[in-house]
Amino acid sequence: MIETDILIIGAGPTGLFAVFEAGLLKLRCHIIDGLPQPGGQLTELYPKKPIFDIPGYPSVGAAELIDNLMEQIKQFEPGFTLNEVAETIDKLEDGSFVVTTNKGTKHHAKAVAIAGGLGSFEPRKPQLENLGYYEDKGVEYFVKNPELFRDKKIVIAGGGDSALDWSIFLSDVAADVTLVHRRNEFRGALDSVEKVQDLKHQGKIKMITPGEITAIHGTDHVSGVTISDGVTDQLIPCDYYIPLFGLTPKLGPIANWGLDIEKNAIKVNNALDYQTNIEGIYAIGDVNTYPGKLKLILCGFHEATLMCQSVYNRINPGKKYVLKYTTVSGIDGFDGSRKEAEKPVVKAID
Repeated sequence: MIETDILIIGAGPTGLFAVFEAGLLKLRCHIIDGLPQPGGQLTELYPKKPIFDIPGYPSVGAAELIDNLMEQIKQFEPGFTLNEVAETIDKLEDGSFVVTTNKGTKHHAKAVAIAGGLGSFEPRKPQLENLGYYEDKGVEYFVKNPELFRDKKIVIAGGGDSALDWSIFLSDVAADVTLVHRRNEFRGALDSVEKVQDLKHQGKIKMITPGEITAIHGTDHVSGVTISDGVTDQLIPCDYYIPLFGLTPKLGPIANWGLDIEKNAIKVNNALDYQTNIEGIYAIGDVNTYPGKLKLILCGFHEATLMCQSVYNRINPGKKYVLKYTTVSGIDGFDGSRKEAEKPVVKAID
């Protein structure tokens, strides 16, 4: 039995940052994740994707962000159960929980924080004849290694942030980038839309809107696609076709834990601490939902912070704490590279 204060389900950026905030409160954390390494979607699907909305970083690679988070929490020595899926949960009489994975590993925790992002996921695929044949033969649903597209002709389809961001990034990598969207309006960030428009005017990106891929061509590998605007068809030669239509999320076994779920997301009380309908179980990051919810890493960091404060109060009834800024008090338990703080970040008062 693995013992911990907070059991975090999901080793994405929100789950990792929760370890840091819990560490400031002297709370131990253990993380379960179904992937073989920390990082969640950022590591598995978008390791090279640039992220533009992390404070203090004009741009940071997804994998770099995870590396930095892992370095940040190393001082608090969290435990990891990787390549296993949280399957069942039992609430004990004292209010604590036992979570068992699909491989039988048991974890005993005073609180559970679900930070599973979108849960398990698979790409939304366009309805095209012979699409499956071309998978790994020029059809790619994720950009794991941008160098694969070095000096190649690529067609990206989609109207969201991923399609826009990768069109921008790959314009400096690929020999030719064509962005296709079935509408004239994009769903992504306005700044990204403006950047794509600028690159179009510079001749670095071709844009076809409205347009839709209706056929894929090639013998052993993609050699081109047919794009239709509803009136005429045109054949565009390319080496790779990248449809970026988002992911289909699935909560997996968590959906059977008795939680209030709305549209495949877990309902939480955002007015207080992001607790679910079951006391002691929290949901933070993209996995939760509440009025005004924004699925941003930044929002997940905020939710993780308030969750940890709530857990501290829950498992330390009758104690008050004085929150001190880390810029003033430092952090206890550094790895030796910095002088140990003279005062703790959180001082318990009986």
